Amino acid sequence: MDLRIRNMVCNRCVKSVENIFHQLQIPLVSINLGQAVTRDEVSETGLNQLREKLVAEGFELLESRPVQEVEAIKNAIVTLVQEGKLDEMEDNLSTYLATALHKDYHYLSTLFSDYENTTIEQYFILQRIEKAKEWLAYNELSLKEIAYRLGYSSTAHISAQFKQITGMTATQFKSLHTHQRKNLDDI
Repeated sequence: MDLRIRNMVCNRCVKSVENIFHQLQIPLVSINLGQAVTRDEVSETGLNQLREKLVAEGFELLESRPVQEVEAIKNAIVTLVQEGKLDEMEDNLSTYLATALHKDYHYLSTLFSDYENTTIEQYFILQRIEKAKEWLAYNELSLKEIAYRLGYSSTAHISAQFKQITGMTATQFKSLHTHQRKNLDDI
């Protein structure tokens, strides 16, 4: 049985959801960001218990097809950004998503906008800025390296977008003692 789960945005989330399945003694074939595949069908009682435990941990079982597809779009973008290898991406975002999700990009874009009240592109920008904030907060990379890894054409481009989204420059953000970052599932 293929189950889709909202708010699985990192490896810790995957581990947490995996533990829930083990607690409920629901055997898994595989588990990835936003998806768990069970060996057998899960009874309605089992699904209700699963829903309860997932909600208690900040997750949600997705049951409608469009909502599952929106989550798949988000998970594909989060994975792409978190790997920090956008400089190696051969296609543009629309082609990447259409290929990865086996759907027409226009359909994906319309669906995402209808459900999220924002565009895929804006969501992608927000994810990239959050990754930049992480790298800036931990002083791991220079702004030039961050721009390159996140697929920006220049440091000027990332700087302008960073200021537009956060209201401050990357240098100002870096000098803060408390770095204001968002949880990935809050974006």
